[in-house]
Amino acid sequence: MTVSRVLNDHPNVRPQTRQRVLDAIRQLDFRPNSAARTLATQRSNTLGIVTVDTTLFGPASMVYGFEQAAREAGYFVAMSSVRSPTPTSVVRALNRLREQGVEGVVAIMPHDAWAAALRTVTFDLPVVVIGGGRSADVAAVGVDNVAGAVMATEHLLRLGHPTVHHIAGPQTWPEARERVEGWRASLEAAGVPVPEALVGTWSAQSGYELGRRLAKDASVTAIFCANDHMAMGVLRALTEAHRRVPEDVSVVGFDDIPEAPFMIPPLTTVRQDFGTLGRQSVHLLRELAAGTGATPSVRLVPKLTVRRSTARPCGPTLPRSGY
Repeated sequence: MTVSRVLNDHPNVRPQTRQRVLDAIRQLDFRPNSAARTLATQRSNTLGIVTVDTTLFGPASMVYGFEQAAREAGYFVAMSSVRSPTPTSVVRALNRLREQGVEGVVAIMPHDAWAAALRTVTFDLPVVVIGGGRSADVAAVGVDNVAGAVMATEHLLRLGHPTVHHIAGPQTWPEARERVEGWRASLEAAGVPVPEALVGTWSAQSGYELGRRLAKDASVTAIFCANDHMAMGVLRALTEAHRRVPEDVSVVGFDDIPEAPFMIPPLTTVRQDFGTLGRQSVHLLRELAAGTGATPSVRLVPKLTVRRSTARPCGPTLPRSGY
């Protein structure tokens, strides 16, 4: 019983006794038996992740944030990836996790097809969706993408740019659509022209190709990209076209990837807190497991991180209203 209390960090153990137990554990190289603990408590202390098979920064960071938060809360983590957006593949992924006795599941499926497949499945476990846009019929944790896009667009407008061009993510991704929504709403509220959004693929290559198109237009002075990798491609395209950043064109990204401060120039971007996303998802899973009966949704407000890729435009600007 004393050893159990020490292993579970119970407060009712004298410091001298705790130290003697810890010393014995180290000398014997003792490891708790998780299988025996599961049999004794009827709990596996394991949470599952169902995720799409992708290396994109956002979804991959959501997986990492959840995994770290789960381990900090004392849970093991089991993962099952889905390669095709069908109900059958989702059911198989969930079954693999059920076989491991998980107590709850987070689903990271930020694409319409995967989200639709997820909605067709009946769950007998607590499930929380991370990312994937706004949803009223499932417990979810995500970033307020509309608010983040508003921050980016209004920042550029306040600097004096006559309008802001947007390179969007794939429109089959709810998060990409929400960023378009926030960008467009900001321009309309300011009473400035709303250019046509150009749609990329989240990749630096697509940002580069679309950036070359925008670089040819001398009236373009501000570009908001739906993620930092596309912004990276835009920076190269502008450099090759001899358009200076930020003197001629200001650029804003979204995500705040680790490379953002090291781009030339350092990239102004909207930062998502993936650690907080992970902690909130673990908290929601525990609430659902406790049987609260609610399907809560948590939207975290991102933060605009201003660096040297944005500045007031050097040339003359068109008159506008709203700011």
